[in-house]
Amino acid sequence: MLFLHYGCKVNQYETNAMIQKFIKKGYKIVDEQTNADIYVINTCTVTNMSDRKSRQILRRIKAKNANCILVVTGCYAQIAKEELEQINDIDIILGNNEKNEIVNYVEQFIKNREKQEKITEVMHQREFLDFGNTTYTEKTRAVIKVQDGCDRFCSYCIIPYARGRVRSRKVENIIQEIKEIAQKGIKEVVITGIHIASYGKDFQNETTLIDLLEEINKIEEIKRIRLGSIEPTIITKEFVQRLSKLEKICDHFHLSLQSGCDETLKRMNRRYTTKEFEKSVCLLKQTYPNASLTTDIIVGFPQETQEEFYKTYKFLKKIEFYKMHIFKYSQRKGTKAANMCNQVDGKQKEERSNKLLELSSQNQIQQNKKYIGKELEVLFEEKQGKYIKGHTTNYIVVYVESNSQELENNTYKIKIEDILNDGLIGKID
Repeated sequence: MLFLHYGCKVNQYETNAMIQKFIKKGYKIVDEQTNADIYVINTCTVTNMSDRKSRQILRRIKAKNANCILVVTGCYAQIAKEELEQINDIDIILGNNEKNEIVNYVEQFIKNREKQEKITEVMHQREFLDFGNTTYTEKTRAVIKVQDGCDRFCSYCIIPYARGRVRSRKVENIIQEIKEIAQKGIKEVVITGIHIASYGKDFQNETTLIDLLEEINKIEEIKRIRLGSIEPTIITKEFVQRLSKLEKICDHFHLSLQSGCDETLKRMNRRYTTKEFEKSVCLLKQTYPNASLTTDIIVGFPQETQEEFYKTYKFLKKIEFYKMHIFKYSQRKGTKAANMCNQVDGKQKEERSNKLLELSSQNQIQQNKKYIGKELEVLFEEKQGKYIKGHTTNYIVVYVESNSQELENNTYKIKIEDILNDGLIGKID
C-alpha cells in the first residue's frame, strides 16, 4: 500500500491514523518509489489548484499502474463526489467521515472486485471522528488532533463545507493519547485542528481550549506544548493570564491574520479589526518577551486596491512577524469571494506577494541577529548533513555541528554564534 496526503496537519494526522489501521490488519506500507497494489490519496481542497493537483496525481497513478486499487478520500472527496465519480480510474471515494472505516471499504471492494463496482461513501459528520491513539509523529514531536470543523465561514474558504461544523474531541481521550506517546519518549506535542480556538464550543460543560491545555500541562513526561494556528480573537487578557501559568507552553504563536487592512478583512468576513489584532499581539508580547509570531497573509483578495495593500504592508511592518506565509488569492468555486467583482490580476498578485516575502525575510534575519551571543534551549530532532538540527521553544531553527546521535530527542543549552540559512548556528557550552 502507498499513502499520499496533501494539505494541513489534520490531514497528516488522519493519514497516519489510516496507515496504522492497515498495518494492524497485516498490510505493508511502501514508499513512492515502489509500485503499490493499493493507493490511498488523502486530498486537500483549500484552493482550486489543490483540486487540480489531486486530479493530476490520480490520473498519473493509474497511467503508471493500471491494475492498482485507487482510493480517494479527504476534503476534495467530501465536496466534489460527483466530479470525482466522472474519473473512471477511481475505485473508491470516501468522505472525511468514512476514514475510520477505510479498511472495511477496501476489503469490501477487493472481495467484489470482479463486479467492477465503484464504492462511493460521503456523509456529513455530526460528531468528532476519534481514530483512537494513532498519533502522527514528526521526529521528536507529535501532532495531536483535538478538534474538527469550522463555523466561521470566511468568504474565501471552502473548508467549513468540506469539514462541517465544529466538533471537539473529549478531554479524557486526548489526555490518554498524550500519556501513551509520552511513554514512548516523545517530549513535545503540537495541538492542532481545523479551528482550535473553537475547541469545546460544542460541549455542554463549557470546557474551552485553555482548560484542555491546563490538563495537558500536568502530564509530567511532556516537556513542550506547542499550539497550532489560532484565531487572534481567543487571545484575551484572561486567556493569556492562564496560559502564562503553564510552564510547558511554547512561546511561538501562529496568529492567522490574512490582511492588515480593515476593509479587506471585512470582505473576508474575518470578524476582527487590525486594532483588535494588534491588542492581542501586545498581550502576548507583554507576557512572552521572546515570543515568535508567525502568520498567514492573502494578497490580491477581490477588490484589494493598491492603497489597501499599502495598509496591509504598513501594518505588517509595525507588527514585525518573525515569519509570514504569503498566499496569492485563488478563486475557490463555492465560496462567496469567488463571485465578487474586481478580481485582482495575476501580475499585481505576484508583485504584492514578492514585496511581502521580502519583508518576511528581512524580519527573520533581523530577529535572528538579536540571539547571537545568547544561550538558547534547543530540542534536537535530526541529522542534516554535518549538523544536527533542532528548535527553540519559540520555533527558531538551530544547527549544531556534531556526529553524536545522543543529541537527538534531547534538550541542550546552546550558545548562538551566527545566522545559518533559515536559522541559527551554535555550540554546546
